[in-house]
Amino acid sequence: MDFGKMLKQAQEMQEKVNHFKEKLKDVQAEGVSGGGLVVAVMNGSHELVNLKIDDKVFDEDKEIRNDLIIAAVNNAKKAVEIKTQEEMSKLTGDLKLPPGMKFPF
Repeated sequence: MDFGKMLKQAQEMQEKVNHFKEKLKDVQAEGVSGGGLVVAVMNGSHELVNLKIDDKVFDEDKEIRNDLIIAAVNNAKKAVEIKTQEEMSKLTGDLKLPPGMKFPF
């Protein structure tokens, strides 16, 4: 295999990854808990961008309220990870990575 060609492909992939990282803030995912009582929205950079808490949650004791908020945020984090991995898969195409290795490195 031609080393120059491999190097060029690696550089092109790096450019795509850098572009993808810039666009991560546009990716958003939602996490819900308590049957919709708490909704957390997170962007692709794992920043919490919105949190909606139904007034009914404030009738609960502090521990339950905290658990609902934590669950919604954690669900949003999982959802955004799935979304960003799907988008990254589109970017990397047929690039086969070793098991357990995630892109970007």
